[in-house]
Formats: sequence, structure tokens, C-alpha cells
Amino acid sequence: MEDYILALDQGTTSSRAIVFDRKGQIRSVAQKEFKQIFPQSGWVEHDPNEIWASQASVAAEATVKMGINGTNLKAIGITNQRETTIVWDRVSGEPIYNAIVWQDRRTAAFCDELKKQGHEQLIRSKAGLVIDAYFSGSKIRWILDNVEGARAKADKGELAFGTVDSWLVWKFTRGRVHITDVTNAGRTMLFNIQTQQWDDELISIFDIPKSMLPEVKQSSEIYGETATTIFASKVPIAGIAGDQHAALFGQMCIDKAMVKNTYGTGCFMLMNIGDEFIESKNNLLTTIAWKINGKIQYAFEGSIFIGGAVVQWLRDGLGIIKTSADVEKLALTVDDTQGVYFVPAFAGLGAPYWKPDVRGTIVGLSRGSTSSHIARAALESIAYQTMDVLKAMEADSGMQIEELRVDGGAAKNDLLMQFQSNLLNCKVIRPNVVETTALGAAYLAGLAVGYWESVEEIQQLWQSEKEFTPDADRSGMNKAIRGWRKAIHAAQDWTDDLPDSE
Repeated sequence: MEDYILALDQGTTSSRAIVFDRKGQIRSVAQKEFKQIFPQSGWVEHDPNEIWASQASVAAEATVKMGINGTNLKAIGITNQRETTIVWDRVSGEPIYNAIVWQDRRTAAFCDELKKQGHEQLIRSKAGLVIDAYFSGSKIRWILDNVEGARAKADKGELAFGTVDSWLVWKFTRGRVHITDVTNAGRTMLFNIQTQQWDDELISIFDIPKSMLPEVKQSSEIYGETATTIFASKVPIAGIAGDQHAALFGQMCIDKAMVKNTYGTGCFMLMNIGDEFIESKNNLLTTIAWKINGKIQYAFEGSIFIGGAVVQWLRDGLGIIKTSADVEKLALTVDDTQGVYFVPAFAGLGAPYWKPDVRGTIVGLSRGSTSSHIARAALESIAYQTMDVLKAMEADSGMQIEELRVDGGAAKNDLLMQFQSNLLNCKVIRPNVVETTALGAAYLAGLAVGYWESVEEIQQLWQSEKEFTPDADRSGMNKAIRGWRKAIHAAQDWTDDLPDSE
């Protein structure tokens, strides 16, 4: 029988398992949603045991569907929601608190304190990150300070910390292996991405015992074997990368200046910047793309908070479409927005602005404006925000972008992709396999066990499904871009307080 690679894609709302063959094609998929827990405003949690149970059950389901067991699996690759923080007891293996999710804002005030204390430049130069509640470091600190007896246990070496990848490996190996990979370690604010080590100075800022931290490994190597009864035989766990890094690898953006954008609820853009750390001057994050065969690659990352979610708002908030798929049809009933611009800053502006207080704004409305113009402006806002991040990446790297590789739900929208190509004046390429996150994890695992011999072999498997090229007539583009800049300016102005009138 043929051999396969199993990719486990542990996301924010669901756990998935996908079986891939040697051609990088999907042979089986299983998915299970799990509960989102909101204890109070701004807090988001998951039950770590439910994460494990859902991931274990879909792993079994995806392989059973194919009529295969562990003997036909050459390796398992894991990709995961990043920054989500789990702390558990090393002896019992039980979590001492729910997983604190990357979206959780409970540590925002503590992060503001760190900024006031002047730690911002140190953390940026070592970790490549801005100080924010988004990352894991402040979440670990919160658990130690707020769960009874946690700090005392941690000081005695009795607690383990992990992002979701570490937790899954611990559970699959029945507590024999406590590791993470460089991509996940690099999202904690505790890891020096230049030395590729846990950093004592950063750890002391957060007051976290070093004994809690997992051993940091490459993104592609054999970490251990499964010791559970899910599979009939032991299967090597051999690839790990955070979701956006895995997508960059799945898109085969392996050379400098190659860029991918994932159009999901938000948008995540990563640009491969090669093997040297570059500190961003334009509010981007510097992150480790992956580490394979002892070689490190870095990337710039820009996060857009509201991407596809603007279409959900048109559906649920405004009620002008019945399903998300209807937005393209509605937008196509007009040739342009007639000067309407939509800045969808429902949760603030992400990169390259980092203005959390800004709120959504629609400008340029006239009596002739219709729901069609608003729908088209909403779609175009996703492309404009992407352009802003890409221009910041070009400025920071000194590299010119020749193509953008795209994935995620909204990448299926041809109108949006064509407008994106026109706006950037470059090729936009949608791949054949859009499950690039799981595919990246599969590739990393397969490389480690020799299922694929080299990155060059994998490169040959990558195929585009559709390419969008810029329209020859670009006469209106500069005017459109100027209009977007004015709209962004107006949205930021709205948050500024006026002086009190006399």
C-alpha cells in the first residue's frame, strides 16, 4: 500500500486532520469545531483537553476514512494557532488553567506597563516583536500570578508551558517529549530570534521560571513517536510550524522577496527576507519563517485585523447580502465605488498603522450611493489594506515584489484578486491546493523522514490554479490610491478628541 503524511491543523475554532500523498494532493479530511469560552469582555479561552480530544478524534477519523492505520503513515506534521498559551502539571499532565487564546486582551495593561518601563526597543531587537497582549509571554505571567499555587509549583519545576504544538506533542507522546519549534518559540516575547535561544534578559522581564519552557527544535526533524492508541503503530512526529509560517512554506515562498497573503477573517502577510535578521522600521514584525537542516529563514509579518470579516459584517450587521458568496455578485452590479471608501477598522488598524483605537468608517457617500457601492468598497478595502502592508515590506527590505501568492477563503473571490493585482501592479497567483497551512506542515514532516528528498522536489509539486495580471490601463489607480489614503486619514482623525469649546 501507498504511504502518506498526516497533517494536523489545530486552529482557533476547529481541529482538522488532512492526509496528503506524494504529489501533495489531499486524500482525506476530517474537521471538528470546539467551544470558544468568553469569561468576560476581552477574554478568550479554550479547554486544552477539548483541543486534544478534538485533534485526536479527527486524526483517527481522517485515517480510518482511507482505510489506513499507522503503518501507512510515514510522519505527522503539526501546524497550530500561534501564541495561545497552555500551562500544565508535569506529573499529572493536567492543565492548571484554560488555554489563553492569542485574541485575549486581559494582559493589555501589563503590556502598557512594560512599554512605560522602556522595554520596547529591547524586545523588538531580540524577539522581533512589538510589546502586545497578543504574544505568549504576558499570558504565562498572568497564569502564574492568578492561579492559586501556580508560581510556587513553577519555582519547583513542576509546571510546563507550551503553545498548542507543544501540548499536542506532549499528549501524543504521553509526556515523554516537551518541545516546540523555532517559529512558535519566536512568538512568545521570551525567545531571541537572532541567537535562537530562550533569552535570560527577556525571561527576567516577564518573571517566568526557565524550567517551564520547552526545548526548541527545528521546524523539520523527528521529535518523537506517538505513544497513544490512536494508530496501530508508532508514527514519527516530524514537522512543526505556526500556521502562518506553515502557509508560507506550503506556498513554496522559499526564496527572498517571495510573499504570501492569507485572506481569512483577518489577513496575514509574510515575506521571506532570507537568512539575516532585519529589524522593521515600518511597524512590521520580524519572525522566524522556519529552520530546516540547520538553516534559518526570516520573514516580515503584517497582520490585518479585518479581512473577510468585513463581508460577514455586510451579511450579519448590515443585512445587504444573504451569504458571503453573494458579495461578489452584488459588487459586480456597479463598475466602481463612485468614490465610496470603506475603512473596516472594527477592531482598530493593524499593520503598518498599529492604531487600536481607530474605528470603522465609510466616506464619500452621495445620494447615488447604493448597497452595491458599499459592497464593492468593502471588498476593495481588503486589497487596499494588503497594499499598505506590502509597501511597508518593500520599504523595510529594499526588495521589489514581483508576485503575490494567495490563499484563504476570500482568495476565491475573482473580483477581489483582480483588483488586488491592479492595485499592486504585480501578478497574483492562487494555488491548486488552497489548504496551504496543512500542506506546509506535511511538507516539513515529509522532508524530515525522507518522504520527499528535498525542497527542490517539493517545489516541482506546487501548481497555480489561476493567475491574475494587472490591467494594461492603470490610469485610475493613482487616484484610487490617493482616495484610500484620505479615507485612512479621516478614520484616524475621527478618534482624535476635539479641544473643549469655550
